[in-house]
Amino acid sequence: MSRSLKAVVFDVGNVLIGWNPRLVYPDLTDAQVRCFFQEVGFQEWNVAQDRGRSWAEGVAELIARYPHRAPLIERFRRDWHRAVPGPVDGMEQLLDTLDARGVARHAITNFSVERWIECQARFPFLANGFGVTVVSGRERMVKPDPRIYRLMLTRAGLAPEDCIFVDDSAANVATARAVGMEGHEFRTAAGLASDLRRRGLLA
Repeated sequence: MSRSLKAVVFDVGNVLIGWNPRLVYPDLTDAQVRCFFQEVGFQEWNVAQDRGRSWAEGVAELIARYPHRAPLIERFRRDWHRAVPGPVDGMEQLLDTLDARGVARHAITNFSVERWIECQARFPFLANGFGVTVVSGRERMVKPDPRIYRLMLTRAGLAPEDCIFVDDSAANVATARAVGMEGHEFRTAAGLASDLRRRGLLA
């Protein structure tokens, strides 16, 4: 194992579990969902929950601004679970392999507190698989804010150079590298495993 790398720090959405909000609306076309999301400013609205706003407040605020879209907005709250269909292929096994190798595993995730609790109940490996988990909704800051990376390092008692950070977002990986961590832009479990073997963290 590499003398410098001691830990793998994971993003969650589209690294450990799938995330695709379009799946909430299986009866609509991609164009219809895209139009709805663009009209209501879905991305910015969703990030506000990740930053700590409650879902009740967020849904009420959006319906007040777009009352004609109330059924679709309410459906997103009710059927949110559809947007998270299950673990990413191969990642539970990879976590188990790292555990068997004695490699520390931590996580930094942009997630609302309410939905994080829900996902931990659905996927127990999220509750049990990490030493330190920093959830943006609890801390009221989201990646790629460098402060959230530094917070994880402090809580885990690690230096930046001890860690490799894994995320599907190039911007989030770039910030991790700017903080001093190594980075892997995630695409598949096989690709990540190959990189970790190259770095000496896997056999």
